[in-house]
Amino acid sequence: MTYQVLARKWRPRSFATLVGQEHVVKALSNALENQRLHHAYLLTGTRGVGKTTIARILAKSLNCETGLTATPCGVCDACKQIDAGRFVDLLEIDAASNTGIDNIREVLDNAQYSPTQGRFKVYIIDEVHMLSKSAFNAMLKTLEEPPSHVKFILATTDPQKVPVTVLSRCLQFSLRQMLPAQISGHLRHVLEAESVGYEAGALTLLGHAAAGSMRDALSLLDQAIAYGAGTVEEAGVRAMLGAVDQSYLFELLTRLAAQDGAGLMAAAEDLVTRGVGSDAALQELASLLHQLALLQAVPSTISTDHPQYGELNRLVPLFSAEDLQLYYQIALQGRRDLSLAPDEFAGMSMTLLRMLAFAPARKQYVATGPDSSPPPAREALPLPSPGDTGVKTAQTSSAGSDAMAAAPLAIPSPEPEPEPVPAPAPIAETRPTPPWEELPDALETPPVPFVAPVAEVAQEMPEEAPPEAPAEFTGDWAALVGRLKLGGLAVMLAQHAELQSHEGLSFQLAVPDAHKVVAGPDYREKLEQALSQHFGQRAHVTISVGGVSHATPAAQQQRERQARLADAADALNSDPFVQSLIADFGATVLPDTIQTRTDPV
Repeated sequence: MTYQVLARKWRPRSFATLVGQEHVVKALSNALENQRLHHAYLLTGTRGVGKTTIARILAKSLNCETGLTATPCGVCDACKQIDAGRFVDLLEIDAASNTGIDNIREVLDNAQYSPTQGRFKVYIIDEVHMLSKSAFNAMLKTLEEPPSHVKFILATTDPQKVPVTVLSRCLQFSLRQMLPAQISGHLRHVLEAESVGYEAGALTLLGHAAAGSMRDALSLLDQAIAYGAGTVEEAGVRAMLGAVDQSYLFELLTRLAAQDGAGLMAAAEDLVTRGVGSDAALQELASLLHQLALLQAVPSTISTDHPQYGELNRLVPLFSAEDLQLYYQIALQGRRDLSLAPDEFAGMSMTLLRMLAFAPARKQYVATGPDSSPPPAREALPLPSPGDTGVKTAQTSSAGSDAMAAAPLAIPSPEPEPEPVPAPAPIAETRPTPPWEELPDALETPPVPFVAPVAEVAQEMPEEAPPEAPAEFTGDWAALVGRLKLGGLAVMLAQHAELQSHEGLSFQLAVPDAHKVVAGPDYREKLEQALSQHFGQRAHVTISVGGVSHATPAAQQQRERQARLADAADALNSDPFVQSLIADFGATVLPDTIQTRTDPV
């Protein structure tokens, strides 16, 4: 008997045996049970997630002889012929091979006829995004209003290439990728049904290698059974996939936790010697760090029957949460940078050295020996009291600096306290002796007190300046604007406003039509705040638009600038050196490039 591959043999034939995609199964089952059927469905998702499988199960549900049902019997003639691919009223079209308009026209012409055997004519168009633009346009009308006996089921891995006019006519379902745990569980069920021996670690590897595709997982399982001569072993699957042996990664992390650089590089070289690629090693290292972080933060996420649970549990206490997050990011970045490295091993070894270099400082003392300890923190010098002298402060600072500079650290022997010196008579001005100034050889004069008496400090305090008189407005709006402390909105209004009249602190302003946007309430409130702060009293501003005689501060500044530029241009043109350049080299003075010293650069 001809062998049938596992991907075909174990293709689901009902919604109940479908792995994953519960959201799609629930929607289609409810629609079938309630007789609320759409005429066109669009199934999207990556390869091997069940698009064609769901389409065939839906075709069986529509044409099962027991009636419209979400659980087709699978034993009637219609179900058997659909499973065997011989059902007359089910037409599967590969859009990658039939992309032209002629192929679509043939389909649409046949769609007008009633079904021969079943209840509905079902058209499954796979990889529909491969159709040409003319083919899409040809099927739009039929796709929107097909005959009552026709159902379209479209499948694609790239929905972005499907025209929106087609998308709007379909009921769209997005199929998700399978989780590694779902894939491993289904593979375990298949192997038990096939009576094939296996190791749990091998199924975990296959679940990750499938990258969310159940068809890829079953194909890899076929390959693993052939590689292991009828059994699926973890070592054989690793060799087949080129995966990294976890024991080497555990050795890497153990050396990293101990800050053993030599051992870390030896473990990396051992990986390369065994033919493990750097990209695969960093990928597996990032996955292992992820598992450690999960076990540390949420222990329940890693089950005790995990193949490497014992090793993971041993490594968790060696790292803090910050360590794992940092190493995970370094592993990801190092994997991205492999293409830029001189060679793959250099990229991987530099990634490991980066982990070693960025390890927290507290771990650096672990590698130096059991008797080593971090250097003691420098003790803060005591603050001088009013009775202390400048000489004593200098001695303390000098002793502290000498002790910190000495190597190795030594605790200075205590020195006898000097006899108290009688306080000198108050002097007019005192200054503490800085610790960096040298002391005289012999203390011939009494030391200067560190803190002056309170009475002297009071004498040295400057007298408070009398409060300023409130500002007055003289009627010069431009001068007032120059003295105001203005923000963004206030300065825009003040610069483009002209003073019409004022009475006390009530200002009537006018702005030109070209700048009427600054007449808004936000601008007015900001200007009132600035005026009130300047005069010390509440100021009021009213604004009108139009009636401006070009006497705004901004207009005045523009006229003054133009005058300065004209004077500068005249001075430049009359300069003898410039005239010689014009005469000798045919130079030309560009007016737009002339600037005065007050112009912004």
